[in-house]
Formats: sequence, C-alpha cells, structure tokens
Amino acid sequence: MTFDKGLSSNRFKTTGRGAKGLLTSSGLAFFLAISGVTVTAPQVVVAQSYAFQRIEIEGTQRIEAATILSYLGIAQGETVSAAQLNDGYQRLVGSGLFEDVQILPRGNTLVVKVREYPTINVVSVEGNRKVKDDIFSPLLKSQPRQVYNPANAELDVQTITEVYQAQGRLAAQVTPKIIRRSNNRVDLVFEVVEGKNVEVERLSFVGNRQFSDSRLRRVLETKQAGILRALIRADTYAPERIEFDKQVLRDFYLSRGYVDFKTTGVTSEFSRERDAFFITFSVQEGQQFRFGNITTSSEVTGVDAADYQAVHKLRSGVVYSPALMDNAIARMERLAIRNGQDFVRVEPRVTRNERARTLDIDLVLVRGPRIIVERIDIEGNATTLDRVVRNQFRVVEGDPFNPREIREAAERVRALGYFSNSNVEAREGSAPDQVVIDVDVEEAPTGSLSFGGVYSLENGFGLNIAFKERNFLGRGQFISASYSSGEDASSFSFKFAEPNFLDRDLELGFEAYYQETAFASSFYNTRSLALRPSISFPISEYSRLGLRVYGDGAEITDVDADSSQVLKNESARGRQVGAGVGLTWSYDTRRTGLDPNRGYLLQFDGDLGGFGADYQYARATALAQAQTKIWNDQVTLTATVEGGILHGLDGASSRVTDRFRLGPSKLRGFATNGIGPRDLTAINQDTLGGNKFAVARLEAQFPVGLPEEYGITGGLFLDAGTLWGLDNTLGGTIDDSAHLRSSIGASIFWDTPIGPLRFNFSHALAKEDYDEENSFELTISAQF
Repeated sequence: MTFDKGLSSNRFKTTGRGAKGLLTSSGLAFFLAISGVTVTAPQVVVAQSYAFQRIEIEGTQRIEAATILSYLGIAQGETVSAAQLNDGYQRLVGSGLFEDVQILPRGNTLVVKVREYPTINVVSVEGNRKVKDDIFSPLLKSQPRQVYNPANAELDVQTITEVYQAQGRLAAQVTPKIIRRSNNRVDLVFEVVEGKNVEVERLSFVGNRQFSDSRLRRVLETKQAGILRALIRADTYAPERIEFDKQVLRDFYLSRGYVDFKTTGVTSEFSRERDAFFITFSVQEGQQFRFGNITTSSEVTGVDAADYQAVHKLRSGVVYSPALMDNAIARMERLAIRNGQDFVRVEPRVTRNERARTLDIDLVLVRGPRIIVERIDIEGNATTLDRVVRNQFRVVEGDPFNPREIREAAERVRALGYFSNSNVEAREGSAPDQVVIDVDVEEAPTGSLSFGGVYSLENGFGLNIAFKERNFLGRGQFISASYSSGEDASSFSFKFAEPNFLDRDLELGFEAYYQETAFASSFYNTRSLALRPSISFPISEYSRLGLRVYGDGAEITDVDADSSQVLKNESARGRQVGAGVGLTWSYDTRRTGLDPNRGYLLQFDGDLGGFGADYQYARATALAQAQTKIWNDQVTLTATVEGGILHGLDGASSRVTDRFRLGPSKLRGFATNGIGPRDLTAINQDTLGGNKFAVARLEAQFPVGLPEEYGITGGLFLDAGTLWGLDNTLGGTIDDSAHLRSSIGASIFWDTPIGPLRFNFSHALAKEDYDEENSFELTISAQF
C-alpha cells in the first residue's frame, strides 16, 4: 500500500512520483489483514493491529529523520492500528515540509519515502513596468533561501494582483512559474501582464436637484479621467474609494442642512472595452433645515443653564450644520471644565418642524459617567516624539474622560500632516471607571529638497534651491531655507517655528532674510537684511496675537545719474541699521467659522522701528478679507480691502527701502514699481514708493463649462487702489498725490499636478501717464 501527496496547487506541475507497483491507500486494510500480525479468537472477529520492527526513511536531504518520526508518531515495534497509520500519514502531509509522501509496508518493515519541497533560489516578478520591484519585495511571503510553499505562492499571486487593482489595473494577470535547478532548488517567477489602466470614464448622479453633477464631483476623491490622466491617479477606479466618497458626499449635504440625505445606491458599469468604469451615485437629498428655537436647560443640580446660554453662539434661522452643533457643545463643555464642573456633558435634543423645515434644539446639561483617563499610549511614531502627539490632546492622565474631546484631538493629530495614517481609540483600562487612549500612527515624509529654475516678474529667470521640513527631528518644528538668484536680484531666507513652545499653544519663530537687487525694475541697487524672532498665541477662539522684535538694515547704492535727487540724497545716507518691535493681531473664521460657505479674515500689523538708525518710524497695515459662495456653491466671491501708513517719529525722511511699493500681488494690471510718487523732473522717473497705500480687490471664480476633471475654472476681478505720500517732495517737483488707479481683468485657474496655476489678463481703467502697466501675469494661485 502507499500514501502519497503531490503539489497542492494545480498551477504548478510536478513529475516523477516513483510509485509504480505500489498499492493504493484504499488497499491498506486488506494488505495488513493478510500480511500483518493478527490476533484471532474462535468465532470472534476483532480489530486488527500491526507492528513494524523497522522503520526506514528515504529521500531526506535537509530534514532529520527524527523530525519525520515525530510527525509519523509510530515507534519501532509499537503496535498500531490502520487508523493510526493513516493519521501518521496525514500529519506528514500537513507538515508542509514535503512535496511528495509515500508509506510502503514491506513485511515487518515500514518504508517512508519523502520528497522535500525545494529551496527557493530566486524570487522575481517579470513584466512589471508600471510598478517597481521594490513595491513587491516586502509584500511577498515567498522569499529566497526559504522552503518553497505552494500556498504561500498562491497568496503572493493574490498580493501582486491586489497591488495592481489598487492602481486601477483590474485586467492585470499574474502567472506563477517554477524553474527547477540543481540541488533541489527552484527559481520562483511571477509573470505579469499589467493590462491597461481602468479609468473612471464618467461620474454621474441621479436624484440631485440642489447641486449640479460638476459641483458634487468636486467633493469626491474619485475623479473623472481627463487630459491629465497620465499624471492623475485619482481618476483610476478603486473600489475602496466608493465608501469614502459616500461618506464625504453625506458630510457635504449635512453641512448644508440636508439632514435626511442618503445615498440609495452606487452602480459601477464596466465598459465593453474593459478599460473604463461608469459610476453613478443615486442620492436622495431631502429638504434643507435651519436652526429653529435654541434653548438651554440643566438636569444637573447646582449647574445654572443661564450661564451656558450665551456660550453656544447658535442662531435661529441659520442653516443647520453638524459642525456648528459640535462647536457649540464643545464650547459649553469647556466652560463646564473651567467652572470646575467635571463630568458635565451637553446632550442636544432635537425637535423637527416639518412644515417650517426647522430644527428646535434643546441643549441639555446632563451628568456624564465618572470615567478617568488612565493613560495615553502612542505607537508607530518612529520619528515623531511622543510629546508632539500629546500636545494635540487637551486632557492628560487623571483628567475626566470626554469622548468629544478625544474625537477633536484625533482630528488635530490628523491635521498635523506628519502621518499617512492615524487612529485614536479608547478602551477600558485597569478598572471599569478608567480608560486608556490608544494612538496608532504611521509616519509620512515631511521634508523636501528642491532644485530648479524659477521665473518671477520682479527678478526674471533664475535658479532656486529650497529645503523645507515640517517635522524637524521629529519635534514638530518647522524649518526652511531657500536661495534664489535671478537676472537682477538674489536672496536668501531662513525660517524656523516651534508651534508648542514650553508645551503650550505658543508659537516661537525666527526669520532671517537677505536680498540684493541690481537695477531690478529701477535704476539703483539695494542690499537689505532682517532678523526677526517672534512669539504668537491665541487670545480667543478665532483670534491670535503675535509679538516680535527685529533688527533690519538697508543700503542704497549705484544710483543712476539720471535718477531723482531724492534717491541720490537717500543713497548718501549710507547703510542704516536699526531695531524695532511689533505686533500682529488676526481674527480668522475661514476654517472654523459658523458657516462653512463663508468666512473672513481681519489682520492688523503695527511696528515701531528704526531705533539706532537715522529714521525712527511707526508703521501700521490692516487687511480685511471676506469670502462667500453663491448659486449652490458654484460661484465664489472674494472681497479684500488693504491699507497701510508709515509715519516718521523724529522729523527725518523715510527712504525708498522703508516705504510701501505696490506690485501685481496687490494691484493687478500694473507692473512691479509701476505706480506711486515720481520725480517728474528726472529723466528716468523712478518710482519712489509711498508712505501710504490703499487697495480694494473684488473677485469672482466660477466654472467655465469645461469637464470638471480638467481642473480649469475662470474668474473676473476688479482692482482699485493708490500709493501716495512722501516726506520730501523737493519743493513740489514730485507728484505724490493719491491718484486712483484701477484695472479690470479675467483669470484662468488651472489645478495642475505641479500646483494651482493662475493666469491673469488685465486692462488698466484708470492710470497716470507715467504708470507702467502689466497686462499678463502667471502666478501660483493662493487659497483664501
């Protein structure tokens, strides 16, 4: 009789089993009945047993005979049954050590023949052009110098296939092959036919009445294939993105008051060519609800609801948003902590008014469970220090546990941008009234080093070298250094920021800047240097205050003979170095305000400087900016008002390096140093800058009808402003009046893989004869 086993996978071929003339396992009982040792009794048939005086093992190379005997479980001379022999055979087969197993009873000798699985010599993936070998190597279970296992090889086939599927190559085929070598070694080769990328040819929606398909497509992570399909991977089909897209779609509608929104289904149809998907989201929007009556009540003895009424800041008539509700509850619970009322929770109780489409909210103060934070465990941060992650938590060991605060801390950890993945969960600690917060993170690259050419209107073409690290030495610190050299200017800058100085919400910063210009939009050269340490901190939910001291210096040289006498006089004053102090106050609701479609920024900067130089001054600038979206978020409107004033304190005159100058970034349609006071008696009529400026900018951004996947939108803008005022007008020969300039223009916004580009086409409406215009401009688009 024989027991035998071949390769478990039908993908791999084996040859030469060597079982000719052997009995099959089905004849085991019969063979043993006539050839083995038997025990009989008159007229009684009993279970037979057998004993082998010798056990011979053949075919081993690496595996010791003792190992085989341990799996067989039969000792020499031991009496065994047929079932025990079968069990021993199955144990040998199940060990995963042998390609072939045979059991051959020969009289009182049991012969065990095995063929060991070969050793893997080389593992290679061939035919892979789109995915590098480095991606596969750490994922494969089959590795060189290990014993070949068909089950692992099958898992590796599935792994390689899944890597390609994640990149949208659903038609990828993987075929494993074995190449036998000497000394029982094999080369394991996975032959890959990658196939074409399966793209999302069309994203469409059914049931959406309030928002167009193009607006909803901007919400989803999945994108349609467009002209940049070779560079953009978001347009490849990835099934795992669908669930995420359903969630962000629901978040989008909920934030706009559609509390009953749901995705009723998603269909993904494969094209006939099997190279594209057509995805359709079926949605049910429901009605938009607004906040109705907002009340506050208390179910906790000793807690007065009136103290919390003014804190939530919810207003009747505002479109309902879960973010507004969460912010209100967070403010109320923080007030409870400040009042020493631990374990007080806010429970919103909602009453729907279907006819009025409003939600009455009763914010009820209740007593929460008395649970304490036992500890915070952080894992996975190979580079980032624990304290950087802990700083995102408002609680420490021993504080009352607040689930809402933990969720907010998890969002702050994700917002750091240091981790590719982060997960924050709470579990029961050493006692039922204690919890342990587990933070599991995966590090992500946070630094960059770039070399390249640059172009700017001010400096022309040049070379740029830049280094940036957002998590320096794992401490959460920001550091950057850059050097650029252009046709007529060169500069070096260095920045450093510690966002959690002394483990508090204090940002400590330091900046250094040096620049040289050589007739850059002017007929003179300059050198300037600045050193500026600073510190900033929050003073309310939306406002922040920054304080700074600084030292700066400037020098004007090589003034052209045809330039204004003002510039010649200022150059003659030589190098001036001074010190100063300043502050910045900002009020910003753009990211965390009450309305996700609206926001505004207020900012004021004030400086007292020039101490140690021949000109002491007070300088102030202010900016107000607001944004809103209309027509179902299709059109974005932005308005900006900005101004500044420079005033001398000691009766001396400012220099051109002190005064304001307006470039295209502040007033489109005009060149750098294109407007401002000028000496009309000088030949070259250099712009001299001004002690005062004021500008206003209005802008609208909207779709232009192109497919959304192209990432191209349009815009219109209207700018107006002026730059005026000098301390010395040379007896009236200099025109420093506040002449109004204005321009109108159109913009093209293009969201490209190298960054958001903006093309401005401008036309000046109001200008002076000596102004220099700039009708075209290419910039990196800045977000509001």
